[in-house]
Formats: sequence, structure tokens, C-alpha cells
Amino acid sequence: MRVAVVQFPGSNCDADAVRAVEVQGGQAQLVWHTEHSLGGVDAVILPGGFSYGDHLRSGAIAARSPIMESVKQFADAGGPVLGICNGFQILCESGLLPGALTRNGHLHFVCRSVTLQVTSTSSVFTGAYSLDQTLSVPVAHGEGSYYADPETLAELEGEGRVAFRYLGNPNGSLNDIAGIVNARGNVLGMMPHPERVVEGVLGGTDGRGIFESLQAFLGKKALAV
Repeated sequence: MRVAVVQFPGSNCDADAVRAVEVQGGQAQLVWHTEHSLGGVDAVILPGGFSYGDHLRSGAIAARSPIMESVKQFADAGGPVLGICNGFQILCESGLLPGALTRNGHLHFVCRSVTLQVTSTSSVFTGAYSLDQTLSVPVAHGEGSYYADPETLAELEGEGRVAFRYLGNPNGSLNDIAGIVNARGNVLGMMPHPERVVEGVLGGTDGRGIFESLQAFLGKKALAV
């Protein structure tokens, strides 16, 4: 699999995302935010970090970077897009996912491993997991509390689009939401960092299923063609 990892000024998890792709046997290429083309890749990752220093709102400026028009077109065509932490914020700010990420309820930065429950296995990025499986994945954010209006929350829940839920909510997210997908299931945004737990030497491999799922999806797509 060929994956574009988009770099914004302030991205700091881009190398981690590249490594996670390579551990799974894929090829990753860094794409600077001012580019207008993704370069014919199979998937896109918007990595974690603090794009533009979180000025205005986290992800607000990055969502308007030139490359995001190509990301939107890629996603609209069914291409897999993963946004992690700041990447999740960018997906919401760009309209690729609904809702918003706001200041943590306790107003403190949180940086530790949390327990997640897998609540959907039907998306591009979650097929390798089992329903209700629990995962240990680190978080590192100050604005990770997921918010959406009641109608949007009901839609996400009713359509099975909550991909991951916190067990022991670290930030005050509504409905304990840690990650959501779009209606088509090809765009995933999540605050925890799966790319940081893909090798045992890092303390765990619970995040590897994200990249295994992507690889399996792309393999099936290639066979279908």
C-alpha cells in the first residue's frame, strides 16, 4: 500500500505515521501541505501534532491548506483517509467529518494510555478488530473533547459510525466518543494515537489493527479490479 502522510507546519507525529505504515509492509511518502496533488497514493494520513500552533482553533488553518482540496476529492471518491489527533481536528474543520473537538473538560492537557472499546468493525480501518474488543492506546491532547449537536450524535449512533469509545473518558467527550467514521466508512478520525502502538518495543501493538485493516481493504480492492 502507498500512503501519503501530509505534513503541516507543527505536525510532530508524521514520522510515527510513516513508521506505522512501513511496519505493515507499506510505502509512505511525506506530502507538504502546500502541494496540490497527493501523488497517486492508495490512502492518506493526516498525522497528529499542533498545526499552525493551534492558532484560532486546532486544525482550523490547516483545513484550508491547498492539499486539503485534493484530500477532499480523494475521500469523496472513496479513498481511505485517516486523521489522528490533530488530523481528526482537521477532518472536522474541513467538513469531512461532523462535529468538533473542544477543550478537554478539565482544561488540562492529557498524555497517557487510555482504554478504548471497538464499537464498529465495518469501516475501512476497523475490520481487523473484534466488536467490543478493548485496546490500550495513548492520547496526547488538550482539545480532544468531541462535541456535536443532539441530531448529529443520534445520527452517528444510529448509523453505527462511532468507531471507538473511551472506557474511562479522559477529556469529557460526549457519549465517550474517541473516534468516528463518515457515512461511507472510508474516513476515520480518532484522538488516540494508534501509530504509537504498532511494535512491542513501544509498549504494545493494539494500534496495528488500524493499518492491518487498511492493508486488507486495499488488497480486496485490488483483487476486485
